[in-house]
Amino acid sequence: MTTTTLAVLVPLLPFLGAVAGLLLGRTAPGFVRPLAVLPVLASLALAVTVAVDQGGGLAINSHTELTPTGSVPIELGLHIDGFAALVAVLVGVVATCVQIYSTGYLRDDPRYPSYAALVSLFTSAMLLVVYSGDLMVLLVGWEIMGICSYFLVGHYWETPEARAASLKAFLVTKLGDVPFLIGLFALATDAGSFRITTVLGTVASGGLHHPTVVALLLLAGVAGKSALFPLHTWLPDAMAGPTPVSALIHAATMVAAGIYFVARLLPVFQASAAAMVVLAVMAGVTMVGSGLAALAQDDIKRVLAYSTIGQLGYMAGALAVGDRGAAVFHLLAHGAFKALLFLAAGVIIHASGTNSLAAMSRMKDLRLRVPDAFWTMTVALLALAAIPPFSGFFSKEAVLGAAEHVATGHTEQAPGASGWIVLITGLVTAVLTAAYATRLWLLAFRGHGAEAPDHGSQPVTMTAVLWVLAIPSLAFGLAFGPLPDWFDGRDLTPVLTTSVLGTGLALVGGIVTYGAWRHTTALATRVPLGAVAAHPDADAGHVEAEAIASHEPVYGDVAKAPDPADPGRLLLGPLHRHAAVGFHLDTVYSVLFVRPVQAGATLVRFLDREVVDTYVRGAGALPRWLGTAVRRAQTGNVQTYVSALLAGTVVLVVAALLVATGA
Repeated sequence: MTTTTLAVLVPLLPFLGAVAGLLLGRTAPGFVRPLAVLPVLASLALAVTVAVDQGGGLAINSHTELTPTGSVPIELGLHIDGFAALVAVLVGVVATCVQIYSTGYLRDDPRYPSYAALVSLFTSAMLLVVYSGDLMVLLVGWEIMGICSYFLVGHYWETPEARAASLKAFLVTKLGDVPFLIGLFALATDAGSFRITTVLGTVASGGLHHPTVVALLLLAGVAGKSALFPLHTWLPDAMAGPTPVSALIHAATMVAAGIYFVARLLPVFQASAAAMVVLAVMAGVTMVGSGLAALAQDDIKRVLAYSTIGQLGYMAGALAVGDRGAAVFHLLAHGAFKALLFLAAGVIIHASGTNSLAAMSRMKDLRLRVPDAFWTMTVALLALAAIPPFSGFFSKEAVLGAAEHVATGHTEQAPGASGWIVLITGLVTAVLTAAYATRLWLLAFRGHGAEAPDHGSQPVTMTAVLWVLAIPSLAFGLAFGPLPDWFDGRDLTPVLTTSVLGTGLALVGGIVTYGAWRHTTALATRVPLGAVAAHPDADAGHVEAEAIASHEPVYGDVAKAPDPADPGRLLLGPLHRHAAVGFHLDTVYSVLFVRPVQAGATLVRFLDREVVDTYVRGAGALPRWLGTAVRRAQTGNVQTYVSALLAGTVVLVVAALLVATGA
């Protein structure tokens, strides 16, 4: 087979697996698991073959017109360059691991067949986005991912949290998709084609008429899909879905799609200095805000969700300084260790037997009960905190190094302001990332919470996947040497200045968090847990020093009280309360958008029921009343009819006489 044929099969096989899984889910349940795993595994093998054939050389291009449109043609095309080939391999690896892992995690779930089919469809859609050479075909995969996320996040639809989270994810991403679609049409109108190569050629020749408007419209869709500020609020709530779905969304699909899109069309955004600065501001706010929020979360999956938002901020920051190589490098490294973090968290949750025990304040010495999760999550957290020689160090330093080059004027591929914004916020985020990673490790594996019930050993399909993902989490960063040959040829070697600063700040964040944990742990041994329960927003030292009066809700169950040994409370101080709820952005959006829409809907409903329906009911009532009057006249009595006829005749005669007399 030719490379083009193999590339077509890469997204097609998971799609066929999804269709077959849905058709045979009820009639032949024994085929569900093979249909979930084998097509995705075969797709991975083909993606690796395509990557080897492409070899980081010239892009593979192929296209055929789908149907005449009369204006801008829509083509089924492939455009596979070096980083597209590698991103497809990442999607295949993570999707295969998630499908294998899910056979154990959801082995007793009655809706597993539909779940597995949707995961395969999700994978197919992302691969379509990665390989597509036409923006409209890319949009198809983009939107399929949106509907798949709606169903997968709402998998546990019996719970109100899952229903609300799935609806929120769908609506927030659609809010960004509307301007995104307009931007695509504007881009294609200027280029005369939806083909990516044609669009990039138009940009290179200066044929883009309104680059700032187009870029900002596209960034709205990217912000929604990749959970960048201000459309990031759906991602933490999406944790209501099954943990393997979280791993898939956060590591290799949905949220990676927006970053990948900007990387592929980066010249479009570079055509507008204003758009690059806006992207840098979005990245900076996303990084710092999510780091603070992660430090205040108690649920382990929400910590990881805010962590994903922060790492997406790093990727967006690399793009804001014009270095798509650093952005995709971090996307690949992050995909491995973030998938590992979520799947290891799933092992912890599975061991406890319930999602409710995902609260870190209730965990106690889990390192002895889930050693596989302990060791592999330790590797992933070190990669997340960018500690050398783990993969996150090299990819994150590539981002900071690119920002430093732009900020100091060594390169002019982006405005200097973008470089300074990304560099400063990136260094601040390095401290926060190490802090919340250390806090997660301490509370999960050295915590002093309630002893959770032991549900026995975990299936091999779950634990084996963790060790598979631990390998790239540890070693992938060492590929910084040959990777530039697959991208734009820019050097990804860590820069001494940012490496020392970033690593030093990460160590400071980890050490300070550990010290805060030791301090609060020591205080917790002297403070009754009930005292902390009565003051959930105060740290243990404050409770010990002052018997303050709290106006916050008191926990009815002492076992559910906040962990007095939580260093996040001590580190954030009065900011903790606001960071724990995402700095009230949901409340702001509710006031600005949700409530006005609800008020408008209430007004429309009133007008429809009380005004429009009144006229409709009146139009039907008048003929009904006339019919009733006529029907009562039909008595069937001949004497009545004759009397009425005579009376009518008399009336007519009298009227005629009056008329004649008047004449």
